[in-house]
Amino acid sequence: MFFSLQGFGQTGGQHSFEFLNTAPNARLAALGGVNVSLRDRDVNFFAYNPTLGGDSLAGFAAASYQFYVADIGQSSVVYAHQFNSIGTLTFGMQHINYGEIAGYDASGAEIGSFKSSETALVISKTHQVSNFRFGVNLKPVFSNIAGYHANALLFDLGGTFIHPRQDLTVGLVIKNFGLVLSEYADGSHTKVPFDVQAGITFKPEHMPLRFSFTAYNLGTTSGSYDDPQNDEDDLSSFDKVMGHLNMGAEILFHRNVNVLVAYNFLRQQELKTENTGGNGFCIGASVKIKTFELIFSRTSYSTGNGAYGFTLTSNIQNMIFKKRTI
Repeated sequence: MFFSLQGFGQTGGQHSFEFLNTAPNARLAALGGVNVSLRDRDVNFFAYNPTLGGDSLAGFAAASYQFYVADIGQSSVVYAHQFNSIGTLTFGMQHINYGEIAGYDASGAEIGSFKSSETALVISKTHQVSNFRFGVNLKPVFSNIAGYHANALLFDLGGTFIHPRQDLTVGLVIKNFGLVLSEYADGSHTKVPFDVQAGITFKPEHMPLRFSFTAYNLGTTSGSYDDPQNDEDDLSSFDKVMGHLNMGAEILFHRNVNVLVAYNFLRQQELKTENTGGNGFCIGASVKIKTFELIFSRTSYSTGNGAYGFTLTSNIQNMIFKKRTI
């Protein structure tokens, strides 16, 4: 009588701008959708930890598209440019289109259809001191849901430790904190998807494998899935720990060919049913052909269904200079 508790089946959907927690590129999707420690591998990764960009990726550009269910799709573009006065800045745009959705009034009568989409613009800066990197992302975010609009100005603060001799990186990021500039409607209370994430990426010296382990939803105690339709489904300590952990690996077949695999325990628990399996597993591959790199990913959501992603990356600055010299 004196206390009340809120219960949620899924950890997602509790905030606005939840699209910021989706993988905007194929490599990240193939590695489970969460990674804050895989450095200098992809110019796109600055969106999840600003310190994963930097001077070594200056001149690189990337374009990605994620095919979700129905006609929902997400696109992103990224470019890193080195300025003489301030160093390298990375610019990005993430846009998700929810497609056309049928609308109904209170009586159930159809009143037409509407379109919804959300967009984030990102500017990133990184600074390195010895074996440590520090970075910040500035993110104006815009949401349009059935004609209702909300805007926010968010930040990511990140740091990484890079081992001077071993292939080992440790990352930490505080994501999506800031302020809401405008609400969807009078009286609404828009919440941003704040999160704290930490991870480690390492490659054993004599193995063609690179592993990444990322802990996320550390900013909340509700990061585990509890089936609301099963009163006897009490979460074990193992489930609570695994609900915060994403595991990914790269199989390094060749310097130009990698296979990516991952398992996201929380996603598997959220999407499992009696007749489905394989949710939470992700797979992908990256292939370098001359100056281009193509990455493909598949994320399982249910048996026979999943999201497909494609990313094309290249150093366009080198391409431009080569053409000028010719």
